Amino acid sequence: MSDHTKDIDQPTGVETTGHEWDGIKELNNPLPRWWLYIWYATIAISLVYMVVMPAIPALPGLGTTTRGLSNHADRDVVAAQIAELRTERMAAGSALVEASLEEIETDRTLQQFAMAAGESAFGDNCATCHGAGGRGAKGYPTLADDVWLWDGTLDGIEYTLRHGIRHEDDVDTRFSLMPAFGKDRLLTSAQIDDVVAHVMTIAGKEAHDAASAARGAETFASQCASCHGVDGTGDRTLGAPDLTDHEWLFGGSEREIYTTVYNARNAHMPAWGGRLDDATIKSLAVYVHSLGGGE
Repeated sequence: MSDHTKDIDQPTGVETTGHEWDGIKELNNPLPRWWLYIWYATIAISLVYMVVMPAIPALPGLGTTTRGLSNHADRDVVAAQIAELRTERMAAGSALVEASLEEIETDRTLQQFAMAAGESAFGDNCATCHGAGGRGAKGYPTLADDVWLWDGTLDGIEYTLRHGIRHEDDVDTRFSLMPAFGKDRLLTSAQIDDVVAHVMTIAGKEAHDAASAARGAETFASQCASCHGVDGTGDRTLGAPDLTDHEWLFGGSEREIYTTVYNARNAHMPAWGGRLDDATIKSLAVYVHSLGGGE
């Protein structure tokens, strides 16, 4: 005989489970029959589904999943859809390769395809440095404006994408080199201070010392004007930035300008011509061109 003593809940007359929390006892009520029937039905349906549909991983050497009595496999369906999509994209990609950039922008179908493909490729390859939507960051140009270090036309953007900037493995890369005037002892610290004062002046910033800025103008003319121009407006054929447009790649404070002149800033952009196909590069050119409204 069992020595178990049933604990009966007095108000309901139902046996409890023996569990109690803060004076509240758990009743040992049976599950509703309708709930049990539904549960049994789901078990039966799942067993039938496992036989009819490929729901069980296959044994090694028998493929990825069992095919079931229906001979259906979602993997095969997805593979067929991907193959169909690739065929469609190959046709559109061939049209992109054969068309000029100007033709792509005037053909709405090609333009829409190029914009979608370019946005996707930008997110995968370019946004890490240039930011989502080309908003840029310190040391990485903003592409969502019409300020360009080099050529901002469709053809110019494509060239930059294809050959990169200061990419040593590409003989056609865009290349410019700013000397490290302080690090390489081309100018003294005092001369650099003067040049910075002059740059601050032509940039519309207040220089602390007018005499220093005047001396800096002479040094600028002999050391910097050959690239940046006598008036500091830059030269895009050389990749020399405009120093008067209030757009600064590495910061426009006095300290940041001093650091740039002292150490030089010669950033690198990879040449995507060897990594991406022609259709993708053209799509990227169209997408990047659209970010700043086009030039």
